[in-house]
Amino acid sequence: MSMQDAASGVALWRQVADGIERGIAEGRFAAGEKLPGETEIAETYRVNRHTVRRALATLAERGLVRAERGSGTYVETQRLAYPLRSRTRFSEIVGAGGHEPRGLLIDASEELATRELARELGLKTGASLIRIESVRLADRTPICVSTTWLSAERFPDAGRIFASVRSMTKLVAHYGVRDYRRSSTRITAAIADASDAARLDLALGRPVLVVDSTDVDLDNKPLVTKRSRFAAERVEFLVESD
Repeated sequence: MSMQDAASGVALWRQVADGIERGIAEGRFAAGEKLPGETEIAETYRVNRHTVRRALATLAERGLVRAERGSGTYVETQRLAYPLRSRTRFSEIVGAGGHEPRGLLIDASEELATRELARELGLKTGASLIRIESVRLADRTPICVSTTWLSAERFPDAGRIFASVRSMTKLVAHYGVRDYRRSSTRITAAIADASDAARLDLALGRPVLVVDSTDVDLDNKPLVTKRSRFAAERVEFLVESD
């Protein structure tokens, strides 16, 4: 390939990327909408599919679109306003934004409490815990992946219950806990590892916001402690005082 051809190739994929970006900005492609297929885009811009793939990959890296394996490429939704307060409920927050909240169980297992987890949950080191890995979505868009630990004695068979109710609020309610509050929240930034990137439909190297939190019941007894990894480009945290 000559220098002229190489330069022309760069110009072509940038032209395609710029055209799609303009379509998003002008509302021709709405948030959450599926883009035309690669073949259709290639025909529209009179380029080959490799050029289209490069343009879409660039847009995905910038957080404007998201490729779903086996489904297609979708325009990223606007950032979800996510209040952080003493009473934080994913389902309520997502529902208030006009989206359908969903929770999906990835895995549930038993493990022994480390010193740190035991301290957070008010248990002895080595106590039996249930660990739940889940992904939470707004409509069809994955928002966060969470690892949650609970006392196996207080919440026996919690993994099976979560698989059925798909909500941490409904899970603890199943065991008689009607209300609870957030006792601590710590937020840090990180880069998504390969597992979280796949579950969140993120390109490798994209940032996540890591939220470590512990919830307590109305008697101030620890219920759950969790580590949630939020897709940074899909949420904006609002710190509120109650």
